[in-house]
Amino acid sequence: MPRSRKKTIVILACVVIGGIAIARHFRSADHDTAGHHGAAHPLAPVAMATAKKENFPVWLTGLGTVTPVYTVTIKSRVDGELVKVYFKEGDRVHRGDPLVDIDPRPYEVQRDQALGQLTHDQALLDNARIDLQRYQTLVKTGAIPEQQLVTQQALVTQYEGTVLTDKSQVDNAKLQLIYSHITAPVDGRLGIRMVDQGNMILAAASLGLVVLTQLSPITVIFPLPQDYLPQIQQAMKGPEPLRVEAWDRTNQFRLATGVLQTLDNQVDTTTGMVKLRAQFDNKQDELFPNLFVNARLRVTTLPDATVIPVAGVQQGNQGPFVFIVDDKMRISLRKIKPGPTEGDQIAIVEGLAPGERVVTDGVDNLREGMTVTLASKAH
Repeated sequence: MPRSRKKTIVILACVVIGGIAIARHFRSADHDTAGHHGAAHPLAPVAMATAKKENFPVWLTGLGTVTPVYTVTIKSRVDGELVKVYFKEGDRVHRGDPLVDIDPRPYEVQRDQALGQLTHDQALLDNARIDLQRYQTLVKTGAIPEQQLVTQQALVTQYEGTVLTDKSQVDNAKLQLIYSHITAPVDGRLGIRMVDQGNMILAAASLGLVVLTQLSPITVIFPLPQDYLPQIQQAMKGPEPLRVEAWDRTNQFRLATGVLQTLDNQVDTTTGMVKLRAQFDNKQDELFPNLFVNARLRVTTLPDATVIPVAGVQQGNQGPFVFIVDDKMRISLRKIKPGPTEGDQIAIVEGLAPGERVVTDGVDNLREGMTVTLASKAH
């Protein structure tokens, strides 16, 4: 083959190979350019919520204990045999209802003895007074010496003291007889009986007969940090009592609603907490003594507050912020000043206006200026 022809073939081959390489290069460049262009404006799926304007309640929460107003251990004030039990365990009783009887016969005997002694000494006093009146007449005529009159006056005074003592003995015997019949001192619910009928009861015994607990009304004692003390005191000066809600330990169910009754007079120096007592009607026995509950005290209400879901507030190096979504679905970052929370809602004090939309989900890869798409309906 002539040398010129070979040279021509080689040149053509080089041209073809070079063209293919150049075409691939530009195709790759086009793909890279398209990829960078698409990454600049991604359509990230997010969930959004619209800021609302509403009156926002401010609550303070503390772990409280249900505490009865009255818890009474029923004890006997006299010794004797327990002869009668009027109640069943768990019964509800009212003040004055009979509970138990201690054998009253020994105290009836003591009463009768005291009455007999009083009758005897009263008769002596009456006779001494008659003699005194006679002696007062006789001494004027000189029939008896004056000393006899003085002695008779002293005897009358002595008998008066004896009669007064006898009356006290009668009253004491009657009181012991009353104590042998034990009644309920307050309204409430009885617990488990600790002594059975037929046992001997001693007034000095430490063990009671039964425990009586008042259930309605009932209170909850709960602590709050001392930092809230000025806010609580200011709220207590209002015309209406502060509302308190009792929730179960999981904060899922509201058990009862009551009012704040009082504030303790000192702060616990070991915990920095102050105790509060709230009172509840408890007509349906929603609260049980010594039950642990979450007590929520409503101290104030923020009027016309801007409210969004808590999930819409993000934390950054510069503090809390939100992602704002404009009408063109573009993202912008804005610093805010958050306020109190209530459940899954939070009040925004500064930086957000009602009607603006914030991102509540899908914030991981968001950047300023990105375009987003709605993944779920706004709240």
